[in-house]
Amino acid sequence: MADVHFANVYPDFENKELSKIAADKEGKGLLIRTMEAQLHSTRLFNENYFALFAAVDDAVDRGIKIIALPGDFSDDGQPLHIKGLNTILSDYAKNKGVMFFMINGNHDPTRPYGDEGGKRDFLGENGKAQPLWSEEGSYVSDPKIENPTLVLDDLKEWGYSEIVRKLNNHGFFPKKNYMYWETPFSTYNYENYDYNKASEASKLDSRSFNFDESGNVLPDVSYLVEPVEGLWLLALDANVYVPMKNSNGFSGAGIGYNEVLKHKQYLVEWTKKVVKEANRLGKNLVAFSHYPMIDFNDEATEDIKRLFGEYAFQAYRIPDRIVGETFADIGLKVHVGGHMHLNDTGVLTTQKGNTLVNIQTPSLAAFIPAYKIITIKSSQLLDVETVVLDTVPGYNTFFGLYEKEYSFLQSNFPDRMWNNKILASTTYLEYTKTHLNELIRLRFLPNDWPKELSQLLFNLNGWELLVLSNTKSSLTEEEKESIAKGNMDFKTFDIESVQEQINNNGLNKSDYISWDGNNLIYDFYRIKNGDELAIREIEPRRLECYNFLFKSLSDNIQNETLVPLKQFAEIFLKQMLGEPSANFSIDLENGMLIRN
Repeated sequence: MADVHFANVYPDFENKELSKIAADKEGKGLLIRTMEAQLHSTRLFNENYFALFAAVDDAVDRGIKIIALPGDFSDDGQPLHIKGLNTILSDYAKNKGVMFFMINGNHDPTRPYGDEGGKRDFLGENGKAQPLWSEEGSYVSDPKIENPTLVLDDLKEWGYSEIVRKLNNHGFFPKKNYMYWETPFSTYNYENYDYNKASEASKLDSRSFNFDESGNVLPDVSYLVEPVEGLWLLALDANVYVPMKNSNGFSGAGIGYNEVLKHKQYLVEWTKKVVKEANRLGKNLVAFSHYPMIDFNDEATEDIKRLFGEYAFQAYRIPDRIVGETFADIGLKVHVGGHMHLNDTGVLTTQKGNTLVNIQTPSLAAFIPAYKIITIKSSQLLDVETVVLDTVPGYNTFFGLYEKEYSFLQSNFPDRMWNNKILASTTYLEYTKTHLNELIRLRFLPNDWPKELSQLLFNLNGWELLVLSNTKSSLTEEEKESIAKGNMDFKTFDIESVQEQINNNGLNKSDYISWDGNNLIYDFYRIKNGDELAIREIEPRRLECYNFLFKSLSDNIQNETLVPLKQFAEIFLKQMLGEPSANFSIDLENGMLIRN
């Protein structure tokens, strides 16, 4: 279960002034972010509280007893959230017999030794934003749009020590019922292992490395655990915090394994040792960490960079091929990652013939909300099942408060209004889908898309796009201006030829008129995030239309106006044709994926 981004929306308020900020329908005090904040973020902040319960309850009902959380299990490592999360996980461990194994991500902690924290956009009285900060004087509120700033110490962003000590029962430290436990820095082996040695080796002052010659020492809480006979879980701390120049602070983590190869080479050596030992002892080894080890864009990364730029679509977080090759050639075969909030499977085979499978687990806090089940069928065969969270009890608990926020914006800041249709969502899955649609409209399209391409797509329906894709001559400036204004006359184009082509392929004009460029963009993002899970949700005939449109664009090499659209079509097509990512088996012996 990756990227839970747990926020404790029902904290125990000691400060009575804070307890009046907001309350649910039963009058219970709560702390949530505004809908406006959520719709500009790649993750939800509030409803994922309920999603965590739904996911763990579902897993428990299936008889699952081992749950791994590969990073960003909290929202910025704040004590408010870490304490609440620990209470929930400990209750499941005590009452349901579930063992949780966690490894940290870039949001837990945001800095290795902590930092002050807070946000200006909690939801406060009268639908206005409520700034809350851990330190007095950190933020001066604007009375026109916000309530007065309040101080809450529990919004500090904890560092490694505080976080792992609070979550000490969930993998970071050895327990007597574990069959084995070690770190990259421990010196014992499987044959001479005992709990006392592990307990001594688990002390945090023994789990750090010298980052550079300037005396910067950074913690590393990686561990290997055998929770039940024969299963080895390798939890890799791939966070790398680089010391900032002319400052005593550190940059945030977030890049992942490209930085690991530069600064934490000992993790590679330790993983190599663990793989060798797992093979010697006949253990089933599954590695997990917050970051992907393999490119997650279905070989479309270079196309994305050319069209949208180096930083769009989080391209800077894509691991270099050398990362996957390195871990594959030391013998690692399966790794589970998160971080990207998407469902995907990557497979890399090196020149030496070694294969690594990287399973990208979706976030519980974004579209498509889901978790992965790995079943070890044999030493050479794993089954992977993806469980989508459609039904989440309580997901609409805060809708009444969001309505107050919407009314406040409507009356005072109409230019900041969001689409309140999200409050008509009837399932959690629908809610996350609408969240993604608004995120595309409010953030991705304005920030990431070339204007020429977005204008083409915004103003044309599917039929017009298809006609244009078959036009050999480039558009004149006058025609471009007409499209930008949404009044292009396509009757002058070769309609009959296009009509004949689609009829020969079992399609008709009405199949294309039923959607437009905006639908194409939204489906692109859905497929990019959900892969096979999203493709299931799109009508097969619509997908046929897309495929034929993409082929027409690919075949048209004369119309220079279409170059950006052709590049987009190539990216879209690669996203549609990736490896199996919903339900599949991994043949470890032959390095193959088998679609189930």
